[in-house]
Amino acid sequence: MAARSKGKTALITGASSGIGKALAASFAADGYDLVLAARGVARMEALGAELTARHGVKVQVIGADLEIATGAKSLFDAVKARGVTLDALVNNAGYGTFGEFKDSDLDAQLGMMHLNMDALVSLTRLFLPELIARKGGILNVASTAAFQPGPLMAVYYATKAFVLFFSEAIGEELAADGVTVTALCPGPTTSGFQEKAAATDSALFKGRRMPTSEDVANYGFAAFQSGKRVAIHGFINWLMAESMRLTPRQVATALVMRIGRRV
Repeated sequence: MAARSKGKTALITGASSGIGKALAASFAADGYDLVLAARGVARMEALGAELTARHGVKVQVIGADLEIATGAKSLFDAVKARGVTLDALVNNAGYGTFGEFKDSDLDAQLGMMHLNMDALVSLTRLFLPELIARKGGILNVASTAAFQPGPLMAVYYATKAFVLFFSEAIGEELAADGVTVTALCPGPTTSGFQEKAAATDSALFKGRRMPTSEDVANYGFAAFQSGKRVAIHGFINWLMAESMRLTPRQVATALVMRIGRRV
């Protein structure tokens, strides 16, 4: 079957590993040319060569540090310098840190906020005119963490709530312009996230069977293609997210604290 999206181009941030890498494969399999952006240039170049060989798509790689204040604008300028116009923007780059906020490193928390929220907003606004002109789409990777407060990962949960609500709001605004906005909300995933967050011994991850990055990416890409506004991966994750609407806030917060403790 011919690829449906041949001739279209997607920018994917955080594409060197995990869900971002898997999303690159999903978009390429449907015929999208790709611009991959992250700090891990060598890994993205290897991925790009693999996807080109497998799917015949064009893949460009841009080294980008979206954690710094100028990172989003520098990436936008680099994309424009290459003469690329986007049909899809995938804001996947992000990370979390584990532990009590009182013991946290402030610079790490602020860097996380900048990457997870500021860079996402900046890239969305910068690329929005061309996405509107081409009636394209935006895929923002949020999390099931977006549906409740998150003791032991307080700032991370808050940033993902921002991503979810921002995505829903602009999705409604942009519907009349023909632009779709999808917030992908995975639960715990074998993506390398927990290792970076130093949370491998949290009950949230330890000993649990988790979906792969490929599972999440394939689901997220299908949701993006269908224009779904909020896409929660997995029935149990969906049920838990929906149940939070009916659970008293203090009870929900205490439950997340219990689930997240180190074991």
